[in-house]
Amino acid sequence: MKININDKERIFRGVGGAILTSLAFVGPANPLFLIGIIPLTTGILGVCPLYSGLHVSSTKSSEPKYFHTA
Repeated sequence: MKININDKERIFRGVGGAILTSLAFVGPANPLFLIGIIPLTTGILGVCPLYSGLHVSSTKSSEPKYFHTA
């Protein structure tokens, strides 16, 4: 899979997703934490399926990077 999220956006998505996901452990039960899983996962992996479907990339690299699975 081709990485299509730049480093700054990955950090923003990861932090935002972690904050939303942490809502599961704070206060009354809130299903909003499930929404945080999406930006957290895309931030960690660096691949956004929506970007891939729209052929969009926020990276400025001329040579594509690929996400390798083991």
